[in-house]
Amino acid sequence: MINEPSPSLLERLELQASERGLLLRLQVGRPLGLWSLRLVVACPGPNGTAQLLGEMKGWAYGTSNGLQLDTMRVVPQSPAGVGDLVWAATMAWALEATPCSRARLLAIRDDERQHSRLVRYFRQRGFQLERDVAAALWDLPLRMVWGGAGALMSGSVEQVLERSLRSWRQSAA
Repeated sequence: MINEPSPSLLERLELQASERGLLLRLQVGRPLGLWSLRLVVACPGPNGTAQLLGEMKGWAYGTSNGLQLDTMRVVPQSPAGVGDLVWAATMAWALEATPCSRARLLAIRDDERQHSRLVRYFRQRGFQLERDVAAALWDLPLRMVWGGAGALMSGSVEQVLERSLRSWRQSAA
């Protein structure tokens, strides 16, 4: 008898998504020794089409602080839990496929009210403020990477994963 390895957390999340009628797909590239990531959650449609409900884009490099998150989006009319699934699957991938134990992102400061909402949302996910990225010369590289000014935030991949899994499971109840 052959012992089959137990499925990874990412595989289990894909199965759970499928059980809720959702598609979870991950596209990973390895340009120049980096990992590029695009994770999507969609709803299957007619004739093999799919309606995008949520996505995360980012990249990682081979250090513990290497997960950089760029785009997180959830369509407003998405079913409950889609955002939690996007976060959980992204963090599961980072832990299973990269050496990353911390993630960074920039809460863009386009408008002060929206910026405050983003900072609050990311704090609820487990991110903490590192520093403000503004107009200083030393901020230029970060502004070029993330496309603007804002609050640079970081968090433990494991902690973000735990919070997201808890919310994902609660959304099924």
